[in-house]
Amino acid sequence: MVEMEIFGLALDENSKSPILILKEEGGRALPIWIGAMEAMAISMALNKVPFPRPMTHDLLLSAIRKMDGSVVRVEVTDLESGTFYAEIVIASGEDTIRLDSRPSDAIALAVRAKCPILVGDGVLEEAGAPMQEEGGEAVIKTEDADKWADELEKFSEEETKYKM
Repeated sequence: MVEMEIFGLALDENSKSPILILKEEGGRALPIWIGAMEAMAISMALNKVPFPRPMTHDLLLSAIRKMDGSVVRVEVTDLESGTFYAEIVIASGEDTIRLDSRPSDAIALAVRAKCPILVGDGVLEEAGAPMQEEGGEAVIKTEDADKWADELEKFSEEETKYKM
């Protein structure tokens, strides 16, 4: 396993789908295509945007802590047919609990729990690429929460079943 950090978010130029970019200290990057809502959840947590009520990832972290658990790390464990797999590793007393998760949800939780993000060597070898520091227009730096906040503002009460 290799420890990685969130480099930022990018948009796929063709599909306009968000891409989460993880980076290892040695310079390799791992792009993971994720959903728009998960991208917003990660961006909002990175930028410490407050919400009046707990969001789903905040609720999960709160539940884990109320049950005397702690999120130790998240692991991107596998890549099969273009789909990434992850696990959330929780310490609870003497026990270690591993929860199956989508990488985007696991990483959104990791940001909130301030825990390490690990990627399996095989995953990194298969899908990793050398890091290109130029960035380009498509990269949304974590400081640019405004773009994701604008996306959130597009939702009206009529379009959503529940209020935040």
